[in-house]
Amino acid sequence: EVLAAELAVDNIQVNAIAPGFIKTKFSSAIWANPEVNDAVVASIPQKRIADPVELTGIALYLASAASSFTTGATITVDGGQLIG
Repeated sequence: EVLAAELAVDNIQVNAIAPGFIKTKFSSAIWANPEVNDAVVASIPQKRIADPVELTGIALYLASAASSFTTGATITVDGGQLIG
């Protein structure tokens, strides 16, 4: 948020994507273990772990002119886990 405030005058947007559990090689210890996977999935309102492609929409938005008035934002993509 500090960078967003400092750079806004130069029309530079600073934002972040905060992903939840994403099915990647990095997170394979979670989704490859059925017991751990079930516990994680139970904590996500959408009841699944996301595929990496599900982050592309928000990344494209932030990289496009459509986000020209979005700065200082942290956009959570977690299937509702933080609220659930």
